Amino acid sequence: MRYLPVGTSEGIKQISHGVGDFSAGEAQLTDKDRKESGLIEFPVVLIAIVPIYNLPDVHQELRLSGEVLASIFLGDVKTWDAPAIAKLNPGITLPSLRIQVVTRPAGKGSNYVFTDFLSKASAKFRAEVGVTPSPKWPVGEPAERSSDMADRVKSNPGSIGFVEYQYAVKGSVSQALVLNAAARFVKASSESVEAACKATEEPRWNNFSASLADAPGADSFPISSFSWIYLRTKSSDSARTAALMDLLDWIYTEGQKYAVQEGYAELPAPLLTAVRKRISDLR
Repeated sequence: MRYLPVGTSEGIKQISHGVGDFSAGEAQLTDKDRKESGLIEFPVVLIAIVPIYNLPDVHQELRLSGEVLASIFLGDVKTWDAPAIAKLNPGITLPSLRIQVVTRPAGKGSNYVFTDFLSKASAKFRAEVGVTPSPKWPVGEPAERSSDMADRVKSNPGSIGFVEYQYAVKGSVSQALVLNAAARFVKASSESVEAACKATEEPRWNNFSASLADAPGADSFPISSFSWIYLRTKSSDSARTAALMDLLDWIYTEGQKYAVQEGYAELPAPLLTAVRKRISDLR
């Protein structure tokens, strides 16, 4: 196996052109991907994209809403003591410090998940940026890799960015609680991400391409997503297909526990059963 960290968009492009046996990422396939390129996606694990920040003299956990995050990443909210942030954080003395926005470059799955949430929270963000793995950010400087994002935020007071949950934890970077659809501020965890999945998928457990952003439920973390594996629906190499099916069998059984060890959340049992059944139909 050869792993190429090329980003979600490039991964979809490569598998569409017959490069490799599968790819993976956090963007939903388009109708064109499915019909013209003959691709199909299956959820593999659950992830959270968390807002991370650096405010050295603020020791309480910051609370942010999707609307305020959208305003920050549009460049409309420029300082940490802005009224919109202060209103969500009563009792916290916020510094009069300019917000330094850190973004991700084009083609990243984390962009897709984050813009999906912000587009649901803010009509202005949806109109000006939209849901995309390649947003045209009006403010900020890009960090190429997730680890770069965590390092840059951690080393620059006043900065804010967004990153997969495990990079915030491993990098010991402060992460914000985010207002969810039930009007509760929730911190990312395997439990709160799984709650978002359950709230979206129950009781049918068959929408494998569902958006989990801004999911209902009191315990749901609102910037959650599936991480998908993208496959071609047809293959002319029976040996490689058999090997791929063996890998998928492992992913949806033993492999789930390793995903949890790496900071993801495993798929709920009913969804695992549904995915395994659908994959068996491809054999």
